[in-house]
Amino acid sequence: MNLKHLLVGVALAAGLGGVATAAMMNDTVTVGGAPMYPTKNIVQNAVNSKDNTTLVAAVKAAGLVTALEGKGPFTVFAPTNEAFDMLPKGTVATLLKPANKKMLTSILLYHVVPGDFTFGTLAADIQGHGGTVKLKTLNGTYLTFKMNGPRNIEVMDAKGNTANIIIYNVKQSNGVIQVINRVLMP
Repeated sequence: MNLKHLLVGVALAAGLGGVATAAMMNDTVTVGGAPMYPTKNIVQNAVNSKDNTTLVAAVKAAGLVTALEGKGPFTVFAPTNEAFDMLPKGTVATLLKPANKKMLTSILLYHVVPGDFTFGTLAADIQGHGGTVKLKTLNGTYLTFKMNGPRNIEVMDAKGNTANIIIYNVKQSNGVIQVINRVLMP
């Protein structure tokens, strides 16, 4: 382990209440049983996660693969399969139909913010803005972020529904993924 990795590990440990793993120190996080390599882009990593197969299918159906393979940086708030399962029965199947591509695209772009927003960046922005911060998504509307305890960030959509970030700082070559436990709606 080089000095850079050691310093990143120490910084992460300090920011996460002293909890740091070897995976965190080298920026490789496991999501859905698969390592997410910081040298790969968002799509290259996401396709390997067993927890994000619905999201990957939706990204493909919406024609957003090329965009999410782009330079970025992007922060993707990535709902798990369980998050998609919480939607009313039939919603995902309906959204994946070609006739609903525009709506699906809007929902997916609502989960993407331009820039590289790590836990530390989000937490500092929340503190610096009096307890909440709004970030503009790629669909042109906003998500609201606030702290939900000392080490958890909550994301609120335009309808007032909230999601918690359940896996932080999944570094990508073109941004970062923050895994969330609900689908957000514009």
